[in-house]
Amino acid sequence: MRRLSLSSRLALLFAACTAVVSLFAGVLFNRASEAHFIELDQQQLDGKLIGLRRALQAVQPGTGEARLADEMSRQADLALRITGSDGQRWYDSSTHIPKELPQQPGLATLRQDGTDYRVLNAPLYPDKSDSPQLTLLLDITHHQHFLQRMQHLIWLTVGLSALATALLGAWAARSGLRPLRRMSAVARGISAQSLNARLPEGQMPPELAEMAHSFNAMLGRLDDSFQRLSAFSADIAHELRTPLSNLLTHTQVTLTRPRPIEDYREALHSNLEELQWMAQLVNDMLYLAKADHGLLMPKREALELADESDVLLEFFAPLAEDAGVTLSREGNAQIKGDRSMLRRALSNLLDNALRFTPAAGSVNLSIVDQPHAVQVSVENSGDGISAELLPRLFDRFYRADPARQEGSSEHAGLGLAITQSIVRAHGGEIHCESEAGWTRFVIELPKGK
Repeated sequence: MRRLSLSSRLALLFAACTAVVSLFAGVLFNRASEAHFIELDQQQLDGKLIGLRRALQAVQPGTGEARLADEMSRQADLALRITGSDGQRWYDSSTHIPKELPQQPGLATLRQDGTDYRVLNAPLYPDKSDSPQLTLLLDITHHQHFLQRMQHLIWLTVGLSALATALLGAWAARSGLRPLRRMSAVARGISAQSLNARLPEGQMPPELAEMAHSFNAMLGRLDDSFQRLSAFSADIAHELRTPLSNLLTHTQVTLTRPRPIEDYREALHSNLEELQWMAQLVNDMLYLAKADHGLLMPKREALELADESDVLLEFFAPLAEDAGVTLSREGNAQIKGDRSMLRRALSNLLDNALRFTPAAGSVNLSIVDQPHAVQVSVENSGDGISAELLPRLFDRFYRADPARQEGSSEHAGLGLAITQSIVRAHGGEIHCESEAGWTRFVIELPKGK
């Protein structure tokens, strides 16, 4: 079976609620009307009973029947039967009185031959046990017809009100759910070429404003991720194009004619360098892919950052000496982290600093132990980085130096991106500060994580 729409469900719910309320109100009104008529009939019969008792007690011998006929003729819808204490019928004011009447004292209701009666049984002399019985019959057929019409009106009102409420509820639900249909239309129109579509949050009702905000935020994240993925794919193709062209060209040139064995050996060595760089690029990309999916799980071991830094400084000392750059380290702190991952992050920063530090410059690694975190910074002298380039330094394949050659095996533009992934895997953050004459990369790592 086809599932009902939300508008149909709300319309049926409104109709059901209205029908129940209308039916309940109608039944209460019908019961109240019926009780009101019973009360009126009781008052009327009680008043007539008092008058009959007075009339019969004051009647003269031989004139009782005439007096009763005169008394009963004043109200056409009222009839009287008098029976003795032995149950014998003494008097009927009308020939239409049913033969069998209720015998219990008090008020009762009787239906006979399509006519409804209210019947009141009472003794003529309340203080005598062998008193004759008076039975008053009031024709209430018109009352019952009114109540029947009232019941029909109630059912008609219930049906019409339920139908009207269903129609109005469907219209109200459809109008109220228009923002949801707008969200659905936006969702249907989303594709790789139209991720910039947004919902007008200001036009949404308060109940849907937060949902619209979350929906727009989701679209923004999708748009940003898609743009990054597109740029990422283009960057990979761009990076791999040059080494692949070099391999093809070098191999084709080598195979154009027979050559000495040494030429083939030299060609293979040259191709090997390109292949090693491409393998390293693929490994770096896989590393970043794991970081994007939260698959980097650093080990937690106690580390002395001063010792780890000194190992790296010793490794880069020959390069720094050749470039005429001074290396230094100050401060110390203990932290729990992955030794190989943190060494790789710091190594990327030191390598980056050495490449951009001029001769006679300096590179300083500083460690500051703070109450809740450890701050590690790598600062180098040299030309500063403009402020508009700072937010992009950690993008993949981004090169702040346009003079660097594409496809270089040393500078693929992934070092800072990998460093950022390692720092975030440890629960920390990294940023860059730069002014004229110096540049500083600052890592903040939380303690005890």
